[in-house]
Amino acid sequence: MKSPDAVQAVIDALGRQHPGADTELRYRNAFELLVATILSAQSTDAGVNRATPALFERYPDAAALAAAAQEDVEQLVLSTGFYRQKAKAIIGMSAGLSERHGGQVPASMEALVKLPGVGRKTANVVLGHALGVPGLAVDRHVLRVSNRIGIATSDDPERVEQQLTGALPPAWWTKAGDTLILHGRRVCTPKPQCERCAVNDVCDFRRASDRPGRVPAGRPRSTRATSAAAPRAVRKTTKKAAPKRSRRP
Repeated sequence: MKSPDAVQAVIDALGRQHPGADTELRYRNAFELLVATILSAQSTDAGVNRATPALFERYPDAAALAAAAQEDVEQLVLSTGFYRQKAKAIIGMSAGLSERHGGQVPASMEALVKLPGVGRKTANVVLGHALGVPGLAVDRHVLRVSNRIGIATSDDPERVEQQLTGALPPAWWTKAGDTLILHGRRVCTPKPQCERCAVNDVCDFRRASDRPGRVPAGRPRSTRATSAAAPRAVRKTTKKAAPKRSRRP
């Protein structure tokens, strides 16, 4: 794993490549962002943004959403996928806010993750963007990008969060997460566009890709060798035809 100085240099370079990186979820307050982030699981931000205006018009706060019928909420979030689980989660989360926090979103990780449907990633999004508390959200994009570049070395989101926040000043955390997410969506996609990457000269994945005969982690091995060898494996010995017997006159 790279040193803290190297990690900061990577984030700085990616920040210049993606100026203005920010969450793409639309919200007006911490409650709306909390709901939208829960709905964004296995969905696109654009899809969530299409669903939330009608949801928040009908249920503008935690008290209203906590008292909603699940069937009604399901219809409003249907387009985001997994709508039954998501409707149940945001109703339960709203009930938790109403019962434990007077309907207000708490500004602490410990309190947020005790709410139904809220994990560390969701909590970090809300803390960093709506409540002014540094937080670095680790999603699948951050996992992929950070491990490829070499600024983190784990497939566990919480461990990657610890590694990145340990190398970066707290004031950088929220923006760093947004930057890595955007880079994962636009450049370091599952099939990476390495030639467009601002840090390809220090990227572990790119360096491994350039070594002859080396297959970097995360890249499927070529099937050429196996295909070439296949004919030998299935080659059959051709039997000689038996000589024909001559008929007696």
